[in-house]
Amino acid sequence: MKEKLEKLLNNSYAPYSGVHFACIVETENGNFYSGVNVENASYGGTICAERNAINSVIANGEKNIKVIYLMTDKEDICYPCHICKQTFLEFLDEKVIFNLMTKSGKMEVLTYDKIMNKKFSKEDLK
Repeated sequence: MKEKLEKLLNNSYAPYSGVHFACIVETENGNFYSGVNVENASYGGTICAERNAINSVIANGEKNIKVIYLMTDKEDICYPCHICKQTFLEFLDEKVIFNLMTKSGKMEVLTYDKIMNKKFSKEDLK
């Protein structure tokens, strides 16, 4: 999965923050949907990789998400923002597993409860 995320990371559009994210969502049906962060000069128009991938799941008629894989090009692990967490509350159940990684090889595997207690802040954009 790491290689697929690294390749996908190249599609991220992040000219404002400079922080690139790639996400692959695996459904219980064994299908995979991908997304990247796509920034916009009108910051409210920016979409995170996680929401991009989850929206693709929904657009393709699926709902049962099993695993979320998320990669950043930052040196340290970055956790999902609170808008993403609101999307998780809407579409995920508590058995979803999160595999977070960096392009350089750091990795964390977290449960739904653990991810919901992690923060994303301005410090992550430095």
